[in-house]
Amino acid sequence: MGSSRAGVGKYLLNSHVLDNPQQARVVATLVHHARRLARRRWRQLVWLSGDASQCRSMAQALWQAHTWQAPLWVGDEHLSPRKARMRLGAEHQLIVLDTHGSGFDPEALGALAGTITAGGLLVLLTPQPWEESPDPDYARFADHPWHWSELSCHYLSRLARQLQASPKVVRWRVDQSLQLPYLPLCKVDDTGTADSDCSTADQACAVKQLVGLKRRRPLVMTADRGRGKSAALGIACARLLMGKTQRIVITAPRLSAVESVFERVAALCPDGRRVTPGQFVLAQGSELIFLPPDVLTEQINAQRQGGDGSYLMVDEAAAIPAALLGHWLSAFPRIAFATTVHGYEGSGRGFALRFRVTLERLTPQWKALTLNAPIRWHSGDPLEALVNQLLLLKAPLPIAQPDDSAVVTQVVERGWLAQQDVALEKLFGLLVQSHYRTSPNDLRQLLDGPATQLRTIEQAGEPQAVLVTREEGGFEAALADQVARGERRPQGHLLAQSLATHAGSRTALTARWRRVARIATHPERRRQGLGQMLLQEDMVAARQQGVALYGATFGAEASLLRFWLAQGFTPVRLGFSRETSTGEFAVMVAKALNAEGEAVLADLIERFQAGLPGLLAFELKTLPAAVLVLLLAQIPSVSLSDREWQDIEDVATAHRDPALARPALQALVREASHRSLSEPQQQAHQQLAAWAFQNSALADAHNDALKALRLAVNSLIEVK
Repeated sequence: MGSSRAGVGKYLLNSHVLDNPQQARVVATLVHHARRLARRRWRQLVWLSGDASQCRSMAQALWQAHTWQAPLWVGDEHLSPRKARMRLGAEHQLIVLDTHGSGFDPEALGALAGTITAGGLLVLLTPQPWEESPDPDYARFADHPWHWSELSCHYLSRLARQLQASPKVVRWRVDQSLQLPYLPLCKVDDTGTADSDCSTADQACAVKQLVGLKRRRPLVMTADRGRGKSAALGIACARLLMGKTQRIVITAPRLSAVESVFERVAALCPDGRRVTPGQFVLAQGSELIFLPPDVLTEQINAQRQGGDGSYLMVDEAAAIPAALLGHWLSAFPRIAFATTVHGYEGSGRGFALRFRVTLERLTPQWKALTLNAPIRWHSGDPLEALVNQLLLLKAPLPIAQPDDSAVVTQVVERGWLAQQDVALEKLFGLLVQSHYRTSPNDLRQLLDGPATQLRTIEQAGEPQAVLVTREEGGFEAALADQVARGERRPQGHLLAQSLATHAGSRTALTARWRRVARIATHPERRRQGLGQMLLQEDMVAARQQGVALYGATFGAEASLLRFWLAQGFTPVRLGFSRETSTGEFAVMVAKALNAEGEAVLADLIERFQAGLPGLLAFELKTLPAAVLVLLLAQIPSVSLSDREWQDIEDVATAHRDPALARPALQALVREASHRSLSEPQQQAHQQLAAWAFQNSALADAHNDALKALRLAVNSLIEVK
């Protein structure tokens, strides 16, 4: 493919940019360097720093000096950095990432680096000095009332320091000579594969296992970026569809994540056609169909997906909660999970740690497969190693310490942390493994986000748990009223603004909050009270600092909700719909720290509990029953009347239609929520709660279902 000039836009000059002899020599040297990289099948980052116009002029000269494959310019007037992830699956030999004007987007660097082919250069244009002030991209997390220019820039300072010290970077300052790093000799392994559709033996092995999926033996495929896992999914889907498989469902957090899968199927099945962006149909009628996680879950619950003979392919599985994956695992007999171990797509390591328990319980014969060989470049590639270092894509877990060693809790100063590479890597490694969605932007937020605080537990110098919090609220009354009326939406303040907007509480915004953004414990130290210790110490400090309320928001999953309830938190809001990327409802919990907080919290609780039954009957009809009963347990218990007991007994032991006794059965569910129940009673309690409050299909006039409902009621009856 020839060089394109369209991507340079208004900055493209005529050929006179090469008239400067010194500049021409530098450009010629870089082109020669790229050829040396190509012989090793490597790529490299070129750090071009200085005045904006001079940087752009030099980058344009490099652009014009060689026939690059599909060159791409990212920055002002060109492809927006925020749309860089849309280039996943594309291939470029030259990318100019211009941070002058729009600023530096960490996710753009992570996404674009994976698209550069062997012999390619990623030219990063930055001001000089770069580390002295934040750039306009900081506006994305400059919460009200902060302006982005007022924030710290520890993150940029760390990047500049590492780029200056790295032996893997070509340093090119407009006012200095070019600094080329040493390129060691590298033996290129040209060993191919007998499978003509596959690029590596790793990929061919993956395709073979995907095509040969066995019942109740799911395949978990993990890989670093650039190893061809999505292409392997596409090749396998094409072969299955050309065989006897009639339908394959594929899911991921977003359709764009599986675009390369559809492209590979289309290339291998020329007689088929893409009916819609998420559906490819072959001539014989077999189809590949994409369903977002929330839609897939709804269709499984409605028994429209899954069952004998069905296939499900899950890409970017790390970005989907393990509980949801487990639900799909039960519905589909043949299923494969693919995920990136490191990268902005999600935390593959955390996925593996959490999901292994579910796999062992439901499908103990599951198989694991790792793709190691890169496809677009050779192992030892300088660019891959550098990007991993800059964005902490391979942040290691700290060493787990025995629980009897001395515990040190401390608030970590972020300026200090940004200078301590080892400490930062370990702390970020804890955060990555604990959360299903971690991106390079999170590292910058961690180091420079306004009103952000870090508290850790260390043992023998190794962090064992970390708590990240942010300050919210404290709005003036007039602004709080505008937010509650939907007339204003200042940036940030997730919890406080949501409660003002959706619950109508003005005081939720005028009061000061501290919100838990992340809490993470080493996987080998969980259930030892470390997270609880961090929370308790931080709440004491927050109370002393005049904070009125302490809160958190997370996916409404039963075990998570139990943890927060055990710490004395109370639910105050539940999202109306499942998040597309997680398939879960969002729940918000709060705890008062002073008298002002108690008044605000009492109002929020009253609003939430009053509205909950109505929401359960409509917007929250698909809320998991295990979560439902936990929420109902937060509503104060009321003794059942004699008339209610009579209605309940008539349903349990006679022939009373349950629908005509629904109020009494709802009262029974609420009353039982405050009792200690046996495991069979807990199951009956959840079944009855789902029917009574959400009109689930358990009792649908069929005798078997009606009998099951009566048995559930009977199991919960206590002697009066």
